[in-house]
Amino acid sequence: MKRFIQNIQNIWKVQELRNRILLTLGLILVYRVGSFIIIPGVNYDALSTKQSTQNTLETLLSLFSGGGFTNASVMALGIMPYISASIIMQLLGMAVPAVQKMQSEGESGRKQINNYTRILTIVICALQAPSYLSLYVQQKGAMPLDASTFWWTQTILVLIAGSMFAVWLGERITEKGIGNGISLLITVGILSRLPGAFFAEFGQSVQGGNLIKLVLEIVAFMLVVLVTILIVQGVRQIPLNTAKRVVGARNVDERGARSYLPIKVNASGVMPIIFAQAIMTIPVMIYSSATDPADQGGAIQRTLGDVYGLSYNLLLCILIIVFTYFYTAIMINPSKIADDLKRSGGFIPGVRPGEETAEHIDSVVTRITFPGSLFLALIAVLPAIAKMVGVNDGFAMFFGGTSILIMVGVVLDTLQQIETYQLNRHMDTLMEGTRVRGRREANELSGF
Repeated sequence: MKRFIQNIQNIWKVQELRNRILLTLGLILVYRVGSFIIIPGVNYDALSTKQSTQNTLETLLSLFSGGGFTNASVMALGIMPYISASIIMQLLGMAVPAVQKMQSEGESGRKQINNYTRILTIVICALQAPSYLSLYVQQKGAMPLDASTFWWTQTILVLIAGSMFAVWLGERITEKGIGNGISLLITVGILSRLPGAFFAEFGQSVQGGNLIKLVLEIVAFMLVVLVTILIVQGVRQIPLNTAKRVVGARNVDERGARSYLPIKVNASGVMPIIFAQAIMTIPVMIYSSATDPADQGGAIQRTLGDVYGLSYNLLLCILIIVFTYFYTAIMINPSKIADDLKRSGGFIPGVRPGEETAEHIDSVVTRITFPGSLFLALIAVLPAIAKMVGVNDGFAMFFGGTSILIMVGVVLDTLQQIETYQLNRHMDTLMEGTRVRGRREANELSGF
């Protein structure tokens, strides 16, 4: 504990790091305040009385927006439109030559892609805002009685502005704060619901006189977090040799430098779960008005609307495995990696450069993607398993799915950035003695 306090003091001594952390906390506070500012004219009392009947889509969007979606706040759309626009631009980069050219132009191309992403975000917001007002606010009976065309227009503009303001906050955090701003805002939205869910579970355990069950749940949650950290940090290192360097008439390295090509076990991150859940919610939205259980729409609504049901989770696992391979293929291009290695003079021992190297990398990626996809599928169904053993709905959502993956990934990334600042000033870090990737190499470079 004394060492931890000393590390916190070391962080506070670095002025630049202190300013970045304070700025990040301030912008996060602004985002949280914005998620509680209700859209003008909306009846919040009507929303609060019907929030107990949220469906799958409402629960997911509320989780990502920190409650802004269910509160009908000015930031109800959150930053999900920006994430959707970013995904679309990534997919276009595979099929549209113009986008591929921008991706290869370095910093200038990145700025152009960011501008197009923002424009696409506005378009998506303009399409989602009317749907949100009609399919959620109006169905909850929270619309103003005298909702005119002017009210609809100004409310849509407010929702677009709120979403773009959230994106601006995220970009400012990335540029002048600590961590990835967009990911941090999502994480804060998720974490904001954790205390309420935990205290609800605590109250239920106290009322039932079963505190041992609560202790076991906490231990299980910690184990899930630990395993998630191991998988998120896990990589498969492919050994590489680089050509020996010659300076004048002297060989700097007679045997060539030995390095590694790291391939992450979970290269696709949380995107397969998001894709799969989005696909699963489409039929629920289409047949949301079905009331006859014997009707086909009612059967689909009943099957896919139960996030803790066997059919839902089985289909979700299949979709996650498929999307894991799909998104990994987007993120990792073996042919491009092989070409880059060939141009830089690097090669894999025992493998010929060029096409054979690309095939070898592809086979390695395929082999390690399978256990990664199984892990994602298991993480996705853990909330249903937690619900089966008696955990309440709110707390069960934190045992797996997008929540745990986003929280772990963002926290690790933020800690590594803080560690970098400390290592540059020859200070002990918060992760002293741990095996967080990147620390050992940084210490060696720093002469520790």
